[in-house]
Amino acid sequence: MSKNCRRVVTGFDETGESIIVSDEFVTNKMEKNTRPGVSLTNLWHTSEFPIEMRGEIERVDDEFIMFPQQNETICRISSFEPDKKYQNIAYDSASYFSDLDAADTLVKSKRNPFMHKSQTVDYAIILEGEITLLLDKEEVTLSQGDIVIQRGTNHAWVNNSDSLCRVCFILMGAKK
Repeated sequence: MSKNCRRVVTGFDETGESIIVSDEFVTNKMEKNTRPGVSLTNLWHTSEFPIEMRGEIERVDDEFIMFPQQNETICRISSFEPDKKYQNIAYDSASYFSDLDAADTLVKSKRNPFMHKSQTVDYAIILEGEITLLLDKEEVTLSQGDIVIQRGTNHAWVNNSDSLCRVCFILMGAKK
């Protein structure tokens, strides 16, 4: 379903020269049976702002974090298989968000069982395929190269196409 994501991290040597400090495939991936066909891969997480550029990178993959707190960021690649592949499955969105310690973001909606609202501003960059962004009363279909600035609104993502969709999300914790 999802593609492996290679992460190349730059840094500095002891003399201040730029170097590659890490070049590897990311293992911080989340897939749940409660939402088949969707995988999330966290590429990077910062826990403060401004960001410490020379900070340690060893803990970036320690745990999967769904949403950043205020002054934190997460960079993620999400893969969405076509929803029609799973149309006969009864989704358990409450368990899905609960398993991710994000139960408070779930929005009860007749539009989509995965409607949610996080305390974040998100940049969503469509890398491949096509996906529909559902809002309370509107929707927009997006394709490769489109960018959404999602500002803490109720929303859900639906892949109505016949192909895999990959989206790069940059999530930034916002003020409450």
